[in-house]
Amino acid sequence: MYLTRTLESTILSAVQDFPVVLLTGPRQSGKTTTLTRLLGSTYQYISLDTPDQRLITTNDPRGFLDACDSRVILDEVQNVPELLPYIRERVDSNRSTNGQFVLSGSQNLLLNQHVSESLAGRVAVLQLLPLSRREVEGQPNLSLPWQSEREGMETKRDSDQWATWIRGSYPEIVADQTQDPYLWFASYLQTYLERDVRTLRQVGTLTEFQMFIQILASRSGSLINYSDIARELGIAVNTVKAWISVLEATFQIFIVRPYFANIGKRLVKTPKIYFLDAGMLCHLTGLRNPEHARLGPLGGAIFETLVLTELIKTYTHQGLRPRIYFWRTSSGQEVDFIVEQGAKLIPIETKSSSTIQPKMGKSISMFQKDLGESTLAGYVVHPGNTHGFLAKNVRTMSYSML
Repeated sequence: MYLTRTLESTILSAVQDFPVVLLTGPRQSGKTTTLTRLLGSTYQYISLDTPDQRLITTNDPRGFLDACDSRVILDEVQNVPELLPYIRERVDSNRSTNGQFVLSGSQNLLLNQHVSESLAGRVAVLQLLPLSRREVEGQPNLSLPWQSEREGMETKRDSDQWATWIRGSYPEIVADQTQDPYLWFASYLQTYLERDVRTLRQVGTLTEFQMFIQILASRSGSLINYSDIARELGIAVNTVKAWISVLEATFQIFIVRPYFANIGKRLVKTPKIYFLDAGMLCHLTGLRNPEHARLGPLGGAIFETLVLTELIKTYTHQGLRPRIYFWRTSSGQEVDFIVEQGAKLIPIETKSSSTIQPKMGKSISMFQKDLGESTLAGYVVHPGNTHGFLAKNVRTMSYSML
């Protein structure tokens, strides 16, 4: 079963406007499937994932490119970074032709380094993350509520939302409901460790790194305390920072940084960390039962993750850079997410309870008061069905409405 992706129209526009298009994203997010379905009839497809193909490519890169069609998809290009200067040479010899090469890969850290060195000014860089809820529900082009007027337009609400949410949003798991998510994520994690993490020099032993990921998952949605994590694992603080960079570069986590404005208050400056898939978060923390996930100590963090990742995926799959922050004063006043929409700010609170109370919008009202005219209406997002106003310019919104 193929699910249409929001990014498809952006990919088609990019191949019209740039000689090279690079599609990055985590493993199993659907990059190859999307590209071959979208461009397979007009592009030759070559995977650089097998040892023999990598050997052919590295031994004679010019000969390899000579044998390629005029339009080609090169999959897993991070395996042969030496090829990128020769792609630049080929592009520069025929600069007027766009859409010559479509590259894909799953290691943002290595790819960005080599692409910036070799293809600067010649390449459009796009990201494909796991499925958003709007893609799962067959409405890939549905905008966020504040991006257009769609008052009252609500996507379908699952009868057992938590059972759906803890399965995660990777295409293979969503498309095949017979898949055991626990086994799938265990296999994915092992593959990720063996294939991606081993190639990054900042990582020591894989066992230590896996323990580090599990510790980080237990603190998802919290302020990052590098010293505490380092002490718990018995490693250096700089190692913790390097390993967090590895997870961020391989699309496993998203760092949410605090929003600063000159409002005369002491603000927290430490960033927060979130996993980019609720299913992976639940797997790492041993949560397999929907009720345990919902009612346990991580219920709020899981729901925050669902809201954040929907925002990130929607912006990213529109070809936009998500500008999402959080706001927290030293006195403890906090808004979970601040979304930049143009020159305006949208404050968003998440509540995992379906029972809405007026006090839930208090922090949003405080933020709006402090930031003044730069803010738009704020939202309290929850898993229930309630819609309405909690205060002036503070609305409730169900997750399905988001």
